[in-house]
Amino acid sequence: MSSQPRLHVALDGFNLALPRGTGVATYARTLSYALKEMSYEVDVLYGLNIPSKAQSLLREILFFDQLCAEEKSRRARFLGARWKERARADVLGHRAVSIPVDKHVDARSFSERLPAFDRILNARDLFITAWNHYRRTRRFLSITLPNPPDVMHWTYPLPIRARNTKNVYTIHDLVPLRLPHTTLDNKTNHLRLITDIVRHADAICTVSEASRKDIIDFAPQAAAITHNTYQSVREQTAVQNIPAEIITQTLNRLYDLRAGEYFLYYGSIEPKKNIARLIEAFLASETQRPLVVVGAMAWKAEGEQQLLERGKRLGRIIQMEYLPENDLMMIIRGARAVLFPSLTEGFGLPVVEAMMMGTPVLTSHEASLPEVVGKAGLMVNAYDTISIMEGIQRLDSDDALSNWMRQEGPIQARKFDMANYQIALEKFYGAVLKTGSR
Repeated sequence: MSSQPRLHVALDGFNLALPRGTGVATYARTLSYALKEMSYEVDVLYGLNIPSKAQSLLREILFFDQLCAEEKSRRARFLGARWKERARADVLGHRAVSIPVDKHVDARSFSERLPAFDRILNARDLFITAWNHYRRTRRFLSITLPNPPDVMHWTYPLPIRARNTKNVYTIHDLVPLRLPHTTLDNKTNHLRLITDIVRHADAICTVSEASRKDIIDFAPQAAAITHNTYQSVREQTAVQNIPAEIITQTLNRLYDLRAGEYFLYYGSIEPKKNIARLIEAFLASETQRPLVVVGAMAWKAEGEQQLLERGKRLGRIIQMEYLPENDLMMIIRGARAVLFPSLTEGFGLPVVEAMMMGTPVLTSHEASLPEVVGKAGLMVNAYDTISIMEGIQRLDSDDALSNWMRQEGPIQARKFDMANYQIALEKFYGAVLKTGSR
């Protein structure tokens, strides 16, 4: 009796290749781990500047040379090999080639950034070419994958369609359309892209009921094909199992922090994260505990920058732009509470990570956050600085509340563990494969 063939899923590496980690990169990486644990065959498709005709060893070397690095130039010399390859792809569609990752290159430095995979694929300048093609023609770029997968899962709204397979797209949120003043996206192009994805996708995946509702509100025809799988958080057992006294020593020696004696915000510093109100509320709270901010300036953040600098001058705010994952998890575990009163979130990964580590969470009533945090967090009005301030004061002074949240947080976080996520993914892909191609 023959065994059932493994489901074959390909993911894009658009965000995975970026030099700084993003929430979407974390989503794609976690998705890859989930699929591998389900014994699915997993391809990951990148769009790095690797000539398709380069010998296999050179492709491997160039892959690790460019992965997570700032590209020196995206321009292609007129009539040069790169220009011709882009022009050919623009007309005929792209064709991916494999990157043989077979240990010639020592890749241990990338262990935290690489997804789980059976096969790495690359199509030279895929994402640059696709965006340019879409802006000019409003058509999706086609790509042919060797040994086509059962499902091509685009983890971000991209104007690309793989041939001879089901194409599904994750739309995490509609922030550029719901809160247009908080992003730099071209709103006309974004609305067109979302509209075209709804028209052409075999299915749409999203990460909360709030996001699913937004998608359907903006595109009612999406109702039949939009599925909420939520997302998962990889367990940080290495950090969770470290004795408390070691956490205390490490935080003190490496970062001059005292466990339980600081508040924490981590994530990008941009308008939708509500950093300005958070800092105003924190400074007004008069807590003696400092606020640690882990994140770099993103866009439209001039006001946030000024407030941040003021807090630093007062000695009440400590900023760190980037931390390795294990260090970040230790800082989360050691915090008095994580403060995350965001204006909107597709899912809200930081609050789930905090709850998983047993750290109290202050967050807002907006978008997905109530359904993700449940009753395990302290909810505030994101648009009311006084509400945020009062929430900080409660967490600062109420040890009983903090202890209760440390117990309830991990219970709530388990609703988004890998086992529940894999059940949702299996149901999603099963539904996709039952539908006819569009």
